[in-house]
Amino acid sequence: MNDFAGFPTTTTTFLEQVAANNSKAWFDAHRADYEQYWLEPAREFVVAAGDELVSLSPDIRAEPRVNGSIFRINRDVRFSKDKTPYKTTLDFWFWEGIRREAVSGYYMRITPDEFGIGVGAHGFDKDRLAAFRAAVVDPEAGAALRKAVSSVESAGWPVEGEHYKQLPRGFEATSDFQERLLRHSALWAGEDEAPPKSLRSRRLVAYAMNRWTKLAPLHQWLVDNLQ
Repeated sequence: MNDFAGFPTTTTTFLEQVAANNSKAWFDAHRADYEQYWLEPAREFVVAAGDELVSLSPDIRAEPRVNGSIFRINRDVRFSKDKTPYKTTLDFWFWEGIRREAVSGYYMRITPDEFGIGVGAHGFDKDRLAAFRAAVVDPEAGAALRKAVSSVESAGWPVEGEHYKQLPRGFEATSDFQERLLRHSALWAGEDEAPPKSLRSRRLVAYAMNRWTKLAPLHQWLVDNLQ
């Protein structure tokens, strides 16, 4: 049986301490806390969640390591005005295929005050945006997208990603649905909420799966049509 038993209060306490002492010197002095309270339960969660996610996406990748399904705690400060070196979040991602080429994934975020969960693509590059627009107006892919969006929104999750005010040049919409989706630059659904009580127990896996199951049609459409 997997060892995951929830994220202890020490996990969010550690994140609070990082926020209050965001420096390399402090982090180096508390590396043992990082390993025990941040990294160890994160690895255990990835294994436990991965075991369940295969029921939704048989080819899902769940890698219990940093730069796998666990985003690193170090911030990339090269092009940021904010030079604090560490994130104050614990982020997860589960994908299909080659990680750097994955168009969508199941994600989750833990902060001291919020819990975030969702699926999808938060931004398309130029080539993927062109492929997405072509799929929106394609009779077969477009119908499948309408079905996926309807399923997710009927479950109470708004589908996000609308960005442009006008239709892209060269495209004509034949329905309100097409017109709406052609103005998207991304396609995702998720929410931020208060940390659930199950955060501290193994029940968190079931809690996350309940949400991912409702969102899975959007992820699957993206994988099938853009990846």
